[in-house]
Amino acid sequence: MLRRRNTFSPFAGSEDDDPMSVVSNLFDVAMVFAVALMVALVTRYNMTEMFSQEDFTMVKNPGKDNMEIITKEGQKINRYTPSEDQSKSDGAKGKRVGIAYELETGEIIYVPE
Repeated sequence: MLRRRNTFSPFAGSEDDDPMSVVSNLFDVAMVFAVALMVALVTRYNMTEMFSQEDFTMVKNPGKDNMEIITKEGQKINRYTPSEDQSKSDGAKGKRVGIAYELETGEIIYVPE
Protein backbone atom coordinates (compact mmCIF):
# COMPACT_ATOMS: atom_id res chain seq x y z
CA MET A 1 0.00 0.00 0.00
CA LEU A 2 1.79 2.93 -1.30
CA ARG A 3 0.39 6.35 -0.45
CA ARG A 4 0.70 9.27 -2.75
CA ARG A 5 1.68 12.61 -1.39
CA ASN A 6 -0.51 15.45 -2.32
CA THR A 7 1.95 18.17 -3.37
CA PHE A 8 -0.83 20.61 -4.20
CA SER A 9 -2.05 20.88 -0.62
CA PRO A 10 -1.42 24.30 0.97
CA PHE A 11 -0.12 22.58 4.12
CA ALA A 12 2.30 20.22 2.38
CA GLY A 13 5.44 22.31 2.99
CA SER A 14 4.43 24.12 6.13
CA GLU A 15 6.33 21.88 8.55
CA ASP A 16 8.80 23.96 10.52
CA ASP A 17 12.19 22.27 10.43
CA ASP A 18 14.03 25.12 12.17
CA PRO A 19 15.22 23.97 15.63
CA MET A 20 15.78 27.60 16.74
CA SER A 21 12.07 28.38 16.55
CA VAL A 22 11.59 26.56 19.85
CA VAL A 23 14.17 28.84 21.51
CA SER A 24 12.38 31.98 20.36
CA ASN A 25 9.11 30.66 21.76
CA LEU A 26 10.80 29.92 25.10
CA PHE A 27 12.19 33.46 25.17
CA ASP A 28 8.70 34.89 24.66
CA VAL A 29 7.32 32.75 27.48
CA ALA A 30 10.18 33.79 29.79
CA MET A 31 9.56 37.49 29.10
CA VAL A 32 5.85 37.16 29.87
CA PHE A 33 6.69 35.30 33.10
CA ALA A 34 9.23 37.97 34.13
CA VAL A 35 6.78 40.82 33.62
CA ALA A 36 4.06 38.96 35.53
CA LEU A 37 6.50 38.31 38.39
CA MET A 38 7.49 41.99 38.59
CA VAL A 39 3.86 43.10 38.67
CA ALA A 40 3.07 40.54 41.37
CA LEU A 41 6.02 41.67 43.55
CA VAL A 42 5.13 45.35 43.24
CA THR A 43 1.53 44.72 44.26
CA ARG A 44 2.47 42.25 47.03
CA TYR A 45 4.89 44.61 48.79
CA ASN A 46 2.70 47.71 48.25
CA MET A 47 5.41 49.56 46.34
CA THR A 48 3.05 51.38 44.03
CA GLU A 49 4.14 54.72 45.52
CA MET A 50 7.46 54.27 43.70
CA PHE A 51 5.60 54.96 40.46
CA SER A 52 3.64 57.99 41.69
CA GLN A 53 4.70 61.63 41.28
CA GLU A 54 4.64 62.34 45.04
CA ASP A 55 7.79 62.64 47.18
CA PHE A 56 8.02 60.23 50.12
CA THR A 57 10.32 58.77 52.77
CA MET A 58 10.14 55.13 53.82
CA VAL A 59 12.01 53.40 56.67
CA LYS A 60 12.57 49.65 56.36
CA ASN A 61 13.29 47.66 59.53
CA PRO A 62 13.21 50.65 61.93
CA GLY A 63 15.51 50.37 64.94
CA LYS A 64 17.30 47.24 63.72
CA ASP A 65 20.85 46.79 62.46
CA ASN A 66 19.74 46.39 58.84
CA MET A 67 17.59 49.56 58.83
CA GLU A 68 17.28 51.41 55.51
CA ILE A 69 15.90 54.87 54.76
CA ILE A 70 14.52 55.25 51.22
CA THR A 71 13.55 58.71 49.95
CA LYS A 72 12.06 59.74 46.63
CA GLU A 73 12.48 63.33 45.49
CA GLY A 74 11.08 63.92 42.02
CA GLN A 75 12.48 61.18 39.80
CA LYS A 76 15.50 60.47 42.03
CA ILE A 77 15.37 57.64 44.59
CA ASN A 78 17.99 57.72 47.38
CA ARG A 79 18.78 54.83 49.69
CA TYR A 80 20.68 55.29 52.95
CA THR A 81 21.84 52.43 55.18
CA PRO A 82 23.23 53.63 58.53
CA SER A 83 26.10 51.61 59.93
CA GLU A 84 28.94 51.94 62.42
CA ASP A 85 31.53 52.99 59.82
CA GLN A 86 29.96 53.93 56.50
CA SER A 87 31.95 55.75 53.86
CA LYS A 88 30.38 57.37 50.82
CA SER A 89 31.81 58.28 47.48
CA ASP A 90 32.12 61.93 48.57
CA GLY A 91 34.27 60.93 51.56
CA ALA A 92 31.71 61.71 54.28
CA LYS A 93 31.58 59.21 57.13
CA GLY A 94 28.96 58.74 59.78
CA LYS A 95 28.03 56.53 62.69
CA ARG A 96 25.08 56.00 64.99
CA VAL A 97 25.35 58.29 68.01
CA GLY A 98 22.12 57.70 69.91
CA ILE A 99 18.46 56.81 69.98
CA ALA A 100 15.42 59.11 70.03
CA TYR A 101 12.20 58.10 71.80
CA GLU A 102 8.78 59.77 71.52
CA LEU A 103 6.71 59.70 74.69
CA GLU A 104 2.91 59.50 74.86
CA THR A 105 2.81 63.25 75.55
CA GLY A 106 4.53 63.96 72.21
CA GLU A 107 7.85 64.86 73.84
CA ILE A 108 10.97 63.46 72.17
CA ILE A 109 13.89 62.28 74.30
CA TYR A 110 17.38 61.74 72.84
CA VAL A 111 19.56 59.12 74.55
CA PRO A 112 23.24 59.19 73.49
CA GLU A 113 25.09 55.87 73.30
